[in-house]
Amino acid sequence: MSLRRSRLRAATVLAVCLTALTPVTAAGAADEPSGDQSLQRQLDAFVNRTGGPPGAIAVLRTENGTRVVRAGVAEVGTDRAPGSDDHMRIASTAKAFSGAVALTLVDRDTLSLDDTLGERLPQLPDAWASVTLRQLLSHTSGLPDYSKSDGFVDELRADPLHHFDSRRLLDYIADDPLLFKPGTQYRYSNSDNIAVALMAEAATHKSYEDLLRDLVQEPLRLESTTLPQGNRMPTPYLHGYDVSEAGSPQDVSEVIGMSGVWASGGIVSTPADMTRFIRGYAPGRLYDRSTVEQQRQWVEGASEPAGPGRNSAGLAVFRYETRCGVVLGHTGNTLGYTQLIAATPDGRRSLTFSVTAQITQSSDAQGLQRMRALQEKFVCALLRDGNQ
Repeated sequence: MSLRRSRLRAATVLAVCLTALTPVTAAGAADEPSGDQSLQRQLDAFVNRTGGPPGAIAVLRTENGTRVVRAGVAEVGTDRAPGSDDHMRIASTAKAFSGAVALTLVDRDTLSLDDTLGERLPQLPDAWASVTLRQLLSHTSGLPDYSKSDGFVDELRADPLHHFDSRRLLDYIADDPLLFKPGTQYRYSNSDNIAVALMAEAATHKSYEDLLRDLVQEPLRLESTTLPQGNRMPTPYLHGYDVSEAGSPQDVSEVIGMSGVWASGGIVSTPADMTRFIRGYAPGRLYDRSTVEQQRQWVEGASEPAGPGRNSAGLAVFRYETRCGVVLGHTGNTLGYTQLIAATPDGRRSLTFSVTAQITQSSDAQGLQRMRALQEKFVCALLRDGNQ
């Protein structure tokens, strides 16, 4: 397949995924494979199933050390296994990073959770003026999702490498009313975290990229984490694939530019860095206890895609209540990648679970159900310190 055709196919697949994604009702995970199977065998089976991702890696870290479980390959056509230092697109787990920036600024009294769009960003539509930072972080704002707008999707289809002005992404929905009265419903929206980043910039007069570096990357020692605007991946990297058609998977790692997702999902990182991030973020080590308590006021709502067990939403974090216990974290999916990061509320035990294909309710409902069941199995191993 030519690069041009690959990019057009990728753009079409991404556009379909953006418009077809619907929140999944949080529910218990499906029945797991028999208990005598190892995590390795189960991850192998998930990768090797028809339509499965070419590669997967899970990093489990406890007080007793780190265990890495990997299956498949980092790049089709090679025998290189996925590695902890391989770069990957982290998709909507990037929303936890914008949450970390915003909550750190709240802790420093630079922002307030009750600050409104009208106060911080008066250039935005008057109809949105009452939306608060708290509502943006909890996906209860009512802002329509810019990534599902006809204008955005049409531009992406026309040119997958189109350079969007990341700070003008909300223009695509500027003429649209709120979907509901702010604070009355939960509805996952990529617009929320774009607005969060813009509020942080307005409050500090610094770029979001600088805030991300100063408030998150440096304190948590995330040396392999970046927020690119373009399509190129740093090496080495986990290649992401489109497995939607029969035949060989198509490499879509670099066919889409990241300027159109920015603070909502544009970060590139590694399993090792994501492990460091969630171990700091889940317990709230970047801000004080009172901010953590605000962050953990849960409402009914699932991450996208839904994570293991029963999901509920806090401020840029989700609570995953599994049969073995509770972990906090975030999921994400984008063209070529699906992600889960999770940790115990004290941050002592963590799981980073990454696969190199986009798995959604709309594209592969059975695969998503199976993945959630497998993720729960990994969470149980984590909480039992891997003694399975």
